Amino acid sequence: MWGVFLIIVLLFISVISLLGTLIGSSIGIIKACPSPKFLSVLFGFSSGIMLAIVTFELIPECFLKMTFKNTFFSIIFGVLVIVFSDEVLSKLKLFKSEHLQLAFLTALAIMLHNFPEGIIMGCGFLAGGSLGFKMCILIAVHDIPEGIAVAAPMTAYKVDRLKIFFYTAITALPTVFGAFFGLFIGKISDNYIGLSLGIASGIMLYISCGKMLKEAYKFWDGILTTMAILLGILLGLAMCVLL
Repeated sequence: MWGVFLIIVLLFISVISLLGTLIGSSIGIIKACPSPKFLSVLFGFSSGIMLAIVTFELIPECFLKMTFKNTFFSIIFGVLVIVFSDEVLSKLKLFKSEHLQLAFLTALAIMLHNFPEGIIMGCGFLAGGSLGFKMCILIAVHDIPEGIAVAAPMTAYKVDRLKIFFYTAITALPTVFGAFFGLFIGKISDNYIGLSLGIASGIMLYISCGKMLKEAYKFWDGILTTMAILLGILLGLAMCVLL
């Protein structure tokens, strides 16, 4: 019976985590030939939501699990890691476009923080009651803007839609692996989860501030871009407070 329960829970978590990501991906590729103004809004909106989630959710969660010093240095470490990775990828020229490189870096950040989220989901089911289901719904909703953030750069480079779906779906896999660990191990130290979230926060801060915001204004430098960024921040704040 225990084995059947674990399989059902893992399948449920897999479907839920994929659903949120693919909904976001669908929004990101809604136009076949996106205009510069549309891409600007997409990048601005994505960066605003990412900023809000990092500022109002991930970093406060780190404070609950670690000291201020550990949180601060884990964020700094995350920034340094992504700056180094960005420079190395640029010099190696592994990607045909800056947009594809941005999509890769964004996916890397999301995958890093999806793993501890999966652990929380798995532990939630072990705790009993409705906690596990509640965590699944929360994370699925949060995965929607993350799907948009990964899809937007690939949409700008006009990557095939099916490939965009496939690549964004991969970012949800660490959630499933994390849930597996959460179910079988039961609990992983708060320091580990806090460290993972702190590093992911640093990476996402760099991507949203240093990459996506810059790309948004590069596509269209107007009031619409600014409004999209502000809307993303407000929506992200609402998600963090209400969900």
